Amino acid sequence: MATPVKPAKKKELKKRIQAKTSFNSPFTSQWSQLPQEDMHFILKTLTDKMISTGLEKKEVKVFRSWGKKKEKKSASTTESLSPDTQESEPSKNGWTDVAARRQLAIGINEVTKALERNELHLLLVCKSVRPNHMTNHLIALSATRGVPACQVPRLSQNLSAPLGLKSVLALGFRRCSSRDEEMFTDTIDAIKPRVPPVDVAWLQEPVPRVSPAILAGMEKEEEETTEVMEVEKRQKRKLEGEPEILEVPSSCTLQPLKVKRIVSNPSKKRKIKPNKKSVK
Repeated sequence: MATPVKPAKKKELKKRIQAKTSFNSPFTSQWSQLPQEDMHFILKTLTDKMISTGLEKKEVKVFRSWGKKKEKKSASTTESLSPDTQESEPSKNGWTDVAARRQLAIGINEVTKALERNELHLLLVCKSVRPNHMTNHLIALSATRGVPACQVPRLSQNLSAPLGLKSVLALGFRRCSSRDEEMFTDTIDAIKPRVPPVDVAWLQEPVPRVSPAILAGMEKEEEETTEVMEVEKRQKRKLEGEPEILEVPSSCTLQPLKVKRIVSNPSKKRKIKPNKKSVK
């Protein structure tokens, strides 16, 4: 008779080898180094511009009175004031110049949203940001959008005091509808030639930097040519009776990804066949 196979223990069944379900990128993205002369020039121009514009966030600490009598008194005083006097009093908290603040993107989250929407002229990132993966995604975004970007040391130390903030980890300059409304054109034009180009390994050719006016003209020409080509292709397909295939133009060419080795999934359950012993 064949000997019965011993059932596996409960602990052995519960233990499962965890496997990675995500892929790591084979390319390491790094910021290009900025010379010290350019660093000092960028920091000086930024601080001078922020001081001259007078942009600052003011926060006045107000001690709240928790008594019922004081609350009633404050409510009665607000009702007694006329609406003209209430409108004339400026708000103590907030930014001093709202128009200038709308032209800036401050912080990593605000900068990433502006880059995804293609709204930035220039991007500056503080070098003291830790861990590095907090700002690594900005390299690929700025390269694909054609926005000049660099990592500036001591950016947060020099700009946090004049802006009235605790830290400035990233600073971006937004595009306006008209060039006359932009308040930071002189600073952008001065800093842009000092910014080193961003090199991304998985792009064969870097995206060229073109002014928005030239981009608008090029886009109009491309749209007209593509419309004419599409009409001609549709006419040919109707005559030949072929199905229509939509072609999406690619803005950048990617390098081919080489697979070094394939690792099997260790968490895959496999049925273990029992060893059959010969019957005596």
